[in-house]
Amino acid sequence: MMKDLTCVIIGGGYAGLQALKSIQKKTRGIPNGRRIRFVLIDKQPGHLRKLRMFRPIAAEEEIIIPWNQLTLKDVDFVQGSVASVESAEKRVRYTDSQGNEARMRYDLLVVAVGSIVREPKPDQGGIALTDPQAAEDIRERWRANLQKAAREMNPEERKRLMTIAVAGAGISGIETSAELALAMRKEAMALGLNPSEVSVYMLNAKERLLPEVSGKLRRKLEQQLIECGVTVLHNRKALREEAGSLALNNGVCLPVGLCIWTLGLIPNPGLKGMGLPLTLDGKVMVDECYRVKGMPDVYSIGDCSGIVDPRDGRATQMTCFEAGEQGLRLGSIVKADLEGRPAPSHHSAKSNMDAFTIALGQKGVFWIRKWGLDMVMTGKLPGKIKKLVEDTASMLR
Repeated sequence: MMKDLTCVIIGGGYAGLQALKSIQKKTRGIPNGRRIRFVLIDKQPGHLRKLRMFRPIAAEEEIIIPWNQLTLKDVDFVQGSVASVESAEKRVRYTDSQGNEARMRYDLLVVAVGSIVREPKPDQGGIALTDPQAAEDIRERWRANLQKAAREMNPEERKRLMTIAVAGAGISGIETSAELALAMRKEAMALGLNPSEVSVYMLNAKERLLPEVSGKLRRKLEQQLIECGVTVLHNRKALREEAGSLALNNGVCLPVGLCIWTLGLIPNPGLKGMGLPLTLDGKVMVDECYRVKGMPDVYSIGDCSGIVDPRDGRATQMTCFEAGEQGLRLGSIVKADLEGRPAPSHHSAKSNMDAFTIALGQKGVFWIRKWGLDMVMTGKLPGKIKKLVEDTASMLR
């Protein structure tokens, strides 16, 4: 009988969880009676629900879920930060949660360390929405500002304290702006302030929101944002926030109580020291079957991977949807590789369909474009769809 195998997965985000579940399912009946032991290494004490990062800015919500509360079975969890992959020895070197250095052997390795939020330069001021702690800091700041505003006699200073600018108008910026506007209005009313004096500006550096979507969705989205209390400023870029004044690219200075940066994602910078082959933009180099170049039995998926559709050369988007699709496909790829068969190759999830679900408080906007149809739905149902998608991606019990 051949020896059992150890499959190590680095990263318990959406891609890593989907890969784990898919490989477990697909390899149950592999030949020669071999079994696979699964180990998940992540620096967090639980799964970080990145899709809900904007939620703790408005209300207390725990978005790091302990590993034992997920619908995962037969997996060992190790809290630690991987320093390097030693592919010749087939082992990973990592630092555990106590700060001790350790090594672990693998037969199969999946690198799914994801991405981090791009941060502004240190002298640009404001707070970047990077992690749960930053979200809590934002919540404390705007609530303290509103409490000051309730005591402020100068109307201009009161208005400044009730104003927030969100710099960045991707999906994260849109969801953050809507959540803030709704929460601040509610809190203002409770403090005896005029809720209509709350101002949330979302600064979009481009001419229009989400260039990849249809005009129909864009119009609906802007309308919904206005209803939430968000003012969208197009062709406006935040330069620097200092002493309650935010300098914009058109020479205007906007008086603000707080500036929040939502500047999109970059591949996890921790990849740089791990000994993996990287593309010019810092992603892991893989073939069309997610195999890492020059490293046998090592795969990489999700935001940290330089995956290209072999049919048209398009690079994949850094989205939860793409990561989930890649995780699902990886199970079939690993099984084929173990059995010595040709493996399925990557193809972009949205090659023949576009779909977005965006949360706007308890409500949302759902859009799908397929077969010439362009359908937009607004209201509470899209909000419920978004929550369901998030819970499924996070594999909550």
